[in-house]
Amino acid sequence: MTHPDSSEIERYTDHYFNRTKRVIGRFGDCRVTYAIFMRRPVVFAPRLALDWLRELGRSRNTEIEIDQRYIEGKWVGAGEPMMYISGSFFHLVDLETIFLQKLGPACVAAYNAWTMCADMPKTAFLAMDARHCAGQEMAEMMAYAASVGSARAKRKVGAVGFIGNATHATAHFFGREQGLGTMPHALIGYAGSTLRAAEMFHETFPDEAITVLVDYFAREVSDSLEVCRRFPELAAKGMLSFRLDTTGGRYVEGLDPATSYAVLERFSPESIRGYRSEEELRYLVGTGVSAAAIFHLRAELNKAGFNAVKIVASSGFSPAKCRVMAEAEAPIDVVGTGSFLPSNWTETYATADIVEYDGVKRVKIGREFLHRARPTGSSHPL
Repeated sequence: MTHPDSSEIERYTDHYFNRTKRVIGRFGDCRVTYAIFMRRPVVFAPRLALDWLRELGRSRNTEIEIDQRYIEGKWVGAGEPMMYISGSFFHLVDLETIFLQKLGPACVAAYNAWTMCADMPKTAFLAMDARHCAGQEMAEMMAYAASVGSARAKRKVGAVGFIGNATHATAHFFGREQGLGTMPHALIGYAGSTLRAAEMFHETFPDEAITVLVDYFAREVSDSLEVCRRFPELAAKGMLSFRLDTTGGRYVEGLDPATSYAVLERFSPESIRGYRSEEELRYLVGTGVSAAAIFHLRAELNKAGFNAVKIVASSGFSPAKCRVMAEAEAPIDVVGTGSFLPSNWTETYATADIVEYDGVKRVKIGREFLHRARPTGSSHPL
């Protein structure tokens, strides 16, 4: 059940809220105000949570008032109240669990998406998170979050940001009717060769651009050049891309530790001349899709005259990896990523505390910072 309606709330909410609702029903209702906050900096992504709350308010025929302290896409500091929710205690008490579930993870994912896009403003991003999500509701939430973080990066630093995602169901968050994507590794295996997979795809979709996976046979450079020579017109028109998704268990074709360092010394010497953690070094010169691997493929394509061919990089492109790739100025045209999903789920916990009962300020000791100092004039009745 992705969007519980009023009749199903009791099954999905914390039971102590259900019991509290029974107590209120016996001893009388009151008007309360909840303060909503998170314990870490985030980018505000409340739309799905508020849409659900609005729907529940209508179904229960009760007015819920929102004093929203930030607009969608704004940066919110740790502990800062994002919004105040006021209304009937009886009708709000059992909604807290589900409301917070819909708010916290989206805000953290939006923050991650924003930092990734801002660090690599010239690179396009493709949301490939759906297969890593725990069901349809999470997939919707994460796609929405990526669009919010992307919009902030576009607004703040002129980033290209997320240009689409992998599924039709959530493509609308990126202004599209359908998801994006061409072929998985399974199609390469089915075809028997990288070139044959490209031919089969082109025969099936003759008017479309092609993004070809080139790591299946550990021939990233050789297979890329072979496909370019088979489709020189597509290559010249910029309608041919190669996706590097090399496993972390080996180096890209033609590289090893020594040659990886040599590649970066040639194309991005400053990136390896400071203190680097083991993780950062792995992103620069390690196995898998490293900065050195991307520079290497780009150089080989250019040397063969295929300068217009694009490189799509995937495999673990988290905020940390994107930051290192940005510092190295790796020549990536598109990043395919699901790694804007929160990696530390304890950071996604949104919290709601009641701070007013029938207009009287009251909150548990230690949370006095949540009290509203004054109205902002931005209340939004639902």
